[in-house]
Amino acid sequence: MTKPQAPLHPDAPLYLNDHSRPLTRRDLISQGFKAGMGTIIGGSLSGLLVNSALAQEVNLSNDIAAMMEECGIATQGAGKIPFICFDLAGGASMAGTNVLVGGPGGQLDFLSTAGYSKQGVPGDMTPASSTENFINTELGLAFHSDSQFLAGILEKAGSHAANINGAVIPARSENDTGNNPHNPMYAINRAGADGELLALVGSRTSESGGNSLAPASMINPEVRPTKVDRPSDVTGLVDVGDLVSLMDQQDTVAVMESIYRISDARLQNVNTGTASARDAQLKELLRCGYVKSADLAARFGDPASIDPELDPDIVGPTGIFSDEEFNSDGEFRKTASVMKLVVEGRAGAGTITMGGYDYHTGERGTGEIRDLRAGRCMGACLEYAARKGLPIMVYVFSDGSVFSNGMIDNSVAGRGKGVWTGDSQQTAASFFLVYNPGGRPQLMETSGSSERHQQIGYMRPSGDVETASTSVANNVNLLVEAVALNYMALHGDQGQFASRFAGHGLGNSTAMDRLTAFTPICNGTIDQPV
Repeated sequence: MTKPQAPLHPDAPLYLNDHSRPLTRRDLISQGFKAGMGTIIGGSLSGLLVNSALAQEVNLSNDIAAMMEECGIATQGAGKIPFICFDLAGGASMAGTNVLVGGPGGQLDFLSTAGYSKQGVPGDMTPASSTENFINTELGLAFHSDSQFLAGILEKAGSHAANINGAVIPARSENDTGNNPHNPMYAINRAGADGELLALVGSRTSESGGNSLAPASMINPEVRPTKVDRPSDVTGLVDVGDLVSLMDQQDTVAVMESIYRISDARLQNVNTGTASARDAQLKELLRCGYVKSADLAARFGDPASIDPELDPDIVGPTGIFSDEEFNSDGEFRKTASVMKLVVEGRAGAGTITMGGYDYHTGERGTGEIRDLRAGRCMGACLEYAARKGLPIMVYVFSDGSVFSNGMIDNSVAGRGKGVWTGDSQQTAASFFLVYNPGGRPQLMETSGSSERHQQIGYMRPSGDVETASTSVANNVNLLVEAVALNYMALHGDQGQFASRFAGHGLGNSTAMDRLTAFTPICNGTIDQPV
């Protein structure tokens, strides 16, 4: 007899006997020795909600406003659906114990009892059970009724469940490695997301800013990451200097406009000593510098306007997070910071990296507690979009997965489920949820079947990914392409996929239809709902 092991605190590092000592940043994040950071890629502003101050409180004059487009200053973004992905570092359990994954017939084409046991679901809790219903479809996508992802999502966004739907993609990815090009941020940017304030922010100056890499073919060197994982990072994105503190915002803009006009007049008489084309380019750069300064003061003269901590929809008695939750949990502060920027449109898409999901610790409770917190963060993003009246796509992925040998953890935190024994890429999957203020997103139907669009690919009865089920089931690069395809399809833009992703590996239009979950929820931009 051995003494039952107590579950670890959600922020406690994982000391795993079957792993070597963590040496790399990736090892430290996946085992929880180092916190994951947030990532943002600039884009998708709703002109309906975040109108530029140029036409609102602070008005720039006509000549300055006319220069905005010439200088490439975005005032309303591309109007695309906000996109947030969760990078659960370490190999979180997605299939079976959270989102149900079945055979060729869809989520409810049940696996064998042994297959569910491998995925951490004991025989008396399988979705095929005749004694109790362990299937929950409140979010459209079928979850195990005791899924802690589901519990967290419903806790924060349950009142909007009828307007949410989702899809799961069984797909292998390597365990605990930096070789998984999982991060879809550049692909989402290429798919059309673009913004008025940010390009890309993350945990360090790297290509993706998240735990997983981005596909090399999609990396855009013009979009380099800036760290965002707390409210001070958000407010620190905008610095308009001391002028705003010396006078009100309207006067500040007026002063900057005057500086622009004086400088522009002087530039007309300056000879830079270069060829005429080069001379014009240099003068244009100087003009745009002044215009951008005036625009920055006009829209972001008060950094408090983008501070998630001061947003009553996020923190406080009527907020998504209570004061205690927000102040005591860094993951909630990180989520709030990213979702504030993305949903309000300061950025179009973002990555939230959460560490410590390499949770095969010889018991089950640690994983359950961490899954619940991740679910709350997912639900917070969905709820915030709902409060703003905007659609959103939330994508969840992890590097590899875990398996159970069938031993049961009957502790309160273990919930009578299978103990996580070790890593297993065979049970890996990713999923996404879509909120639509106009009604639940509708699944596509091909050959009279919508179930195969809710589950893109399938698993073998043994609980392993069937690698021949789709082109993405054993290729993480193509999985990213499929996520971008589904993002574009929500806008009705899937016909442009081949031109934006030249040389893609998803096949012809018929094959791409099989990889697409939903019919469009808007026509090109979110201000044109279907």
